[in-house]
Amino acid sequence: MADKEKSKRIALLEATLSLVSNNGFHNAPMSKIAKLADVSPGTIYLYFDNKQDLVDSLYLKTKEAFTDAAFQGYSKDMPVKEGFKHVWHNMVEYKMNNRMEANVLSRCDNSPIISEEIREKALKHLQPLLDLWKRGQQEGIIRQASPYLLYANAVYPLSFFVAVEEREEHHLSEELRQEAFQMAWNAIKA
Repeated sequence: MADKEKSKRIALLEATLSLVSNNGFHNAPMSKIAKLADVSPGTIYLYFDNKQDLVDSLYLKTKEAFTDAAFQGYSKDMPVKEGFKHVWHNMVEYKMNNRMEANVLSRCDNSPIISEEIREKALKHLQPLLDLWKRGQQEGIIRQASPYLLYANAVYPLSFFVAVEEREEHHLSEELRQEAFQMAWNAIKA
């Protein structure tokens, strides 16, 4: 893909990110996306089949960036608790420093707008965490529960922290991060 076309595709994804993060899916019509990306509305369809394709592409791109950040410096050879702590803190950093992306992930994770096929593709990006939890279960360190329950109790609360911080209701200090991690760990340990 030529640089000019690639930059238009990126501009469309960034415009969608901004609108969905701030206004939700339904308040992000294609006309607004095109205007914010500074392209004609018809240009969108050169890069994406429809709005579903655009939103799915944004979700996958954002989930990949999130998991790339989450597993930075992580090794599958780390002890279970240490590995989880490393990944969890990376997730906190990503979500706090990339709030629009964190908002989009939260909206997508809680919306039927993302197709099941795309959800499954996105889940593959979390495979190192799922493998860590499985190893922890085999070693008797992580409770025997579905990965969905583990994620819901240990990782999903990070979305709440981002929302509270964004509304400036409460600051997640380093001390509170440590306490939050301990609560997340307590939620999943055997």
